[in-house]
Amino acid sequence: MGSRLLAVTFEAENPAEAARFWAGLLGREVIDDAGGVLLPGGDTQLGLRFVTGRPGRLGANRMHLHLTSTDLDDQRHTVATALRLGGHHLDVGQRPEETHVVLADPAGYEFCVIEPDNDYLDGCGPLGELTCAGSRQVGVFWSKALGWPPVWDRGEQIAIQSPGGGTKLAWDTWEGQPDQPNRQRFELLASDGDQRAAVDTLISLGATHLEDRSDGTTVLADPDGNEFCVRPE
Repeated sequence: MGSRLLAVTFEAENPAEAARFWAGLLGREVIDDAGGVLLPGGDTQLGLRFVTGRPGRLGANRMHLHLTSTDLDDQRHTVATALRLGGHHLDVGQRPEETHVVLADPAGYEFCVIEPDNDYLDGCGPLGELTCAGSRQVGVFWSKALGWPPVWDRGEQIAIQSPGGGTKLAWDTWEGQPDQPNRQRFELLASDGDQRAAVDTLISLGATHLEDRSDGTTVLADPDGNEFCVRPE
């Protein structure tokens, strides 16, 4: 039994503020529900959820987003919009010749506005990629868990994408160790509504069961030890 990726969750001191930022930047609706503040992504774009917790950039974040650009004017417009909405420039050691722009959202999470004519992200939509610190093994796990085939697999780098296209998920080894505990994590739903069967399948693929919460959510860890959850419908 398969799983569907509903969203990636970000902890924030002010979830509503972070949600407003990303809703304004991506042109999405904001939905308040029992799980926090959700910005649905649709069939081909990754959903984003914001919940109360620690802010970003306390150390090395596990995940960051890549936004695409259609041309240089579009890239400049995206950067200007992000700054107007409360984002700020961030120095992560990028070189002067690099043409992407690194920013941070109001919760402190870094993201990149990628230059136009980037063949790798061509056709992925506005939210082109979520790139993660992790092993190739964990990328293979998520490929099987979601039914998303690899679209890049070289050395320790791997990227997967829905058969319908859209936002890519990528993994690469980063220097240093990400912060503990997770402040960013995947949120899944069972593809056919059978949560128990979906959890059993994930465990058979290499996930570890951590806890069952009172709201019906099951918390697991992937082969790299990153927490993620399977929510009831």
